[in-house]
Amino acid sequence: MKKVFTIGEALIDFIPEQKGTALKDVSSFQKAPGGAPANVAAVVSKLGGQSAFIGKLGKDAFGDYLVETLREVGVKTDYIFRTHKANTALAFVSLREDGERDFSFYRNPSADMLLEESEIDKQWFGEGDILHFCSVSLVDAPVRKAHVAAIEAVKKAGGIISFDPNIRFPLWQDHKEYKNIICEFIKYDDILKVSEDELEFITGISEEEKAIQWLLSLGVKVILITRGSKGVSAYFGSNEITVEGYKVKAVDTTGAGDSFIGAFLYQICTKDIYINNIAYNKMKEILKFSNAVAALTTMNKGAISAIPSLEIVENFMMRY
Repeated sequence: MKKVFTIGEALIDFIPEQKGTALKDVSSFQKAPGGAPANVAAVVSKLGGQSAFIGKLGKDAFGDYLVETLREVGVKTDYIFRTHKANTALAFVSLREDGERDFSFYRNPSADMLLEESEIDKQWFGEGDILHFCSVSLVDAPVRKAHVAAIEAVKKAGGIISFDPNIRFPLWQDHKEYKNIICEFIKYDDILKVSEDELEFITGISEEEKAIQWLLSLGVKVILITRGSKGVSAYFGSNEITVEGYKVKAVDTTGAGDSFIGAFLYQICTKDIYINNIAYNKMKEILKFSNAVAALTTMNKGAISAIPSLEIVENFMMRY
């Protein structure tokens, strides 16, 4: 079976016990493992695929907790490095009544930012493997060069590159630079997942169809535009398809996008799908499954802790 590698940040999300409360007014939090690339690896593994997380954690209790959590859900942790030079990253999250979030990061620097280019081994990757990453770890730190080394190694091995910008404005002072870095990395990309809210910022184009065509012109093979409860649109080859989402009562949307792309990559790997030539009906099946995983994740607090098993997903889809 082909493997999904993810690279970047694993961190601790502190989820408030109260909804609809400003972060400064929250009195208690629940600790939850998180970090978008770690979440995606966990989704793939929990659904039954093979995944591995590449990153760096502090030699602290939070780092221990994250390694143990990833192992428990089946993620290969051999590619995690530990350091005394910085602590494991923390993110405090405030929840609105609809489950949407605002973030406050403690990461200046954090251990994940210190992953070195020299720590990436080209022999890790094989033909058909997928490397997935996000923009949080593309800051001007050693971890950005580590991403480039991993991407180049995967492409040389005949693998697939997946990118979810997963924009976090509080981490970047210069938003123009942030946009330019994202666009620079899109050029490496085979699969691009963005939310409809992120599309205009990334492309600088207000008209959605033109923005999508511009992204396709960069060489992206599959573009996935997530639309929250409204579902997802996919653009691949000359095809376009929109699949509706599932109507559920959202408790916490943390990790919903990660669950969607994790489920998508799980299917690409386990069903041995050639992304240059995905049949329309096959893409529809993949998107329906991925939407179901994302919807189920929003029904519980946290990200990794909320990921459903394959059995739960299949039973959920049978009811619709």
